Formats: sequence, C-alpha cells, structure tokens
Amino acid sequence: MSKIEVCLSPELIHLYDLTDKIVVVVDIFRATSTMITGLANNVASITPVAGLETCRSMKDQGYIIAGERNGKTAEGFQLGNSPLSYLNNAFAGEKIAVTTTNGTLTIEKSKKDSAEVLIGAFLNLQATADYLANKGKDILIHCAGWKGMFNLEDSLYAGALISVLANKFHFECDGAIAMKALYESNKENLKGFLSQASHAKRLQNHNIEADIDFCLTLDKYNFIGKLEGKELVKVALNKVG
Repeated sequence: MSKIEVCLSPELIHLYDLTDKIVVVVDIFRATSTMITGLANNVASITPVAGLETCRSMKDQGYIIAGERNGKTAEGFQLGNSPLSYLNNAFAGEKIAVTTTNGTLTIEKSKKDSAEVLIGAFLNLQATADYLANKGKDILIHCAGWKGMFNLEDSLYAGALISVLANKFHFECDGAIAMKALYESNKENLKGFLSQASHAKRLQNHNIEADIDFCLTLDKYNFIGKLEGKELVKVALNKVG
C-alpha cells in the first residue's frame, strides 16, 4: 500500500525524500486556490516563479504578471493573488506568470526528484483525491505555511486530503495523523475554526473576507492542476492515466 506524508513547512522539505513521489503543494490563502480558479476559468497556463524580478520581466514575453507579497499586490504587477480576479473567464486564453510570498517558492522546492507536482485546494479536493487514489505512488503534501512557519489553513487541507484517502493509503507520519485528526474535529465549521488563523486575520486586515470564503469552498471544480514543465495546466480526470 502506498504511503502519504505531510511536510508542514518548506523549511522542512530537505528532511523528506521526494524521489518518485507525487507532491501536492498547498497554499490555501491564497496562491493555490487562485491558481486552480484561474485554470477553471480557462487561462491558457500559469507559470509559477519564485522571484519578483523574474516574474516582472515575463511581461515582455506576453504574460499577464501577477505578484503578491505580504498579502498585497506587488508594485508594478497587473494582478495580485485573489481568486476572484479570474472569475467569469476574465483572463481566458492568457498566459499568467505568478509569484507569491509562500506558494510559488514551495512549488519550486517541490520539483527536484518528484514524480509529479500537483496544486492542492479545497476547491478541487475530491478531484485531487480521486486522481491520487488511482496512481499507485507515495504522496507528500507540502504545506506552504507563512514565511517558513506552520499555518492552520494549509495543514487543515492536508488533513482533509488524508481523511478522504485514509482507506487507500498507509500513513505513520505524525504530521499526517495529527492533521487528519485536526481536520476531522473541525470539518463542520472550517470557516469558524480558521477565523483564528494568523493569515486569515492578515487578509481580513486587507478587507478581503470574500477571498477567504471562496478559498474554503469545497469541490467547486472537478479537475486537477498539474505542473507540466514550467507551467501549471488544467487536466480533466478523464484525460489522466
């Protein structure tokens, strides 16, 4: 039986062997939720970039550039990090280059030696679980956290994904056991529980409660977000093997 593990911060990823594992990167508030929403609303692709300057330079290559630091749109960028910006096919057909405080760095740290990198969000939780259940590979859920520190929202997503997959995967990782228990004890009131989260409070200070509500929407979309080369693309479940 394949196993599932949780890395609670990018600062800990060096402790894990990624060889031939599927890594699910999660940054609920808001990077991975925003990426999934963009793909759902028919952007052509999303290219995650760790650095501001690299991302900024991609505007000259025909990309729409999205940049966020500390919860705010970075200076000189066309978009920030709100999933609501992509609704109603607002950027359909466009190539997006994005850099964020935590999420894009976590994606970068997930690439080496891994079999695949997926993007995790509550918005497509079940679709991601269905895909993973049929792959027969070990899984590592890589939480973006906040500037290297543990956070509640990403860890709760890890617990949710483990809870859905619990009958099909083996797990003895303490982080996996703990996050599954944390999610299952709070799943009926995720928003209320996460209102205590430090990053939720940061976002509330920027008056973007609507983003928080949207990011906690469960199973709005039925596809996976997958890194292919340098780009994140939308893959329907009936097209994956």
